Amino acid sequence: MNVRKVSIVATLAALCIATNYALVGIHQVKVMDFIVFVGGFCLGSLVGASIGVLSWLVYGTINPYGFVPQVWLATMFSEVIYGLIGGFLGKKVAQTNFNGKRLRLSVFFGAIGLISTFFYDLATNVVWAWVYGVPIIVAIFLGAPFTILHEFSNAVIFGVSTVPVITVLEKIGR
Repeated sequence: MNVRKVSIVATLAALCIATNYALVGIHQVKVMDFIVFVGGFCLGSLVGASIGVLSWLVYGTINPYGFVPQVWLATMFSEVIYGLIGGFLGKKVAQTNFNGKRLRLSVFFGAIGLISTFFYDLATNVVWAWVYGVPIIVAIFLGAPFTILHEFSNAVIFGVSTVPVITVLEKIGR
């Protein structure tokens, strides 16, 4: 990575951390996943993944909900999902003219937010269950309200925000 990309990674990671602390009182509603996704979409999978790892390196160690090393590692490496998917889609969708397709793309990105968050939550819930010795099915059942809120809030955030943010970033990048 060049200096420009390193500075973008640091800036977006700082934005992830700051927004997580700002939204600490609203459980499972965060824009961090979206920021990591957009970083990957605009700058590639490696950059997106780096933003996710760096964000959790900092936020996870000074997490207001406590620090559990195994869960911290699971969240850090699960966050990479968003950057990787963003990078993959950025290569496929970047040349798309959003005009006239905004509604379809918004629904598409909302679905991406929902599906990627499902896998993130599945991985982190399995690790949480393992760490605390809880049967996985029980952990999934007990965590269902939080998981559902996380998945649907990400679906809304991704669906509403992706097209306008990428459009603006594309104009700035020209």
